[in-house]
Amino acid sequence: MGFDRIGYIQVYCGNGKGKTTAALGLSLRTLLSGGSVFFAQFCKGSETAEMGLCSLFDTFVIEQYGTGNFIINDPTDEDRKQARTGLEHCRSILSSGHFDMVVLDEIILCVFYQLVTIEEIISMIRSRKPWVEVVLTGRKAPQELIDAADLVTEMKKIKHYFDRGVKARKGIEF
Repeated sequence: MGFDRIGYIQVYCGNGKGKTTAALGLSLRTLLSGGSVFFAQFCKGSETAEMGLCSLFDTFVIEQYGTGNFIINDPTDEDRKQARTGLEHCRSILSSGHFDMVVLDEIILCVFYQLVTIEEIISMIRSRKPWVEVVLTGRKAPQELIDAADLVTEMKKIKHYFDRGVKARKGIEF
């Protein structure tokens, strides 16, 4: 609880690149201002560059809730279990008020794949302490989430090098 302010709900959605990057930028700004961040990565289950922030800031915690496999395939029972575990853990984090910012990276995608419901997410973010800033990212944001948010930014793809066969690059996409 490092800031004397009201926390808002921010959503970064759309089919363009930059949703997680925007959340990381906000996280870094919070950390550099003396705040604390809990960064939950849903649907991801492999090492990402942002994990290095833990060694730079003792006020940054990152947890992953996913296998990282189902975006290409259908979700498995393990993917569902990971999402449920993440949802319950993040509900506890949000209601504790221990962190100034809580990022729920790719949680919106969990709704699309029916790993969690939009009602569960809205209930969870409403359970937060009033000073906690919440950032949710992912494609296909349902209207209920857009309505519940205070700030919504849609990343729209105009052109992307992935369409030319360029794979995800370390330090840029992961």
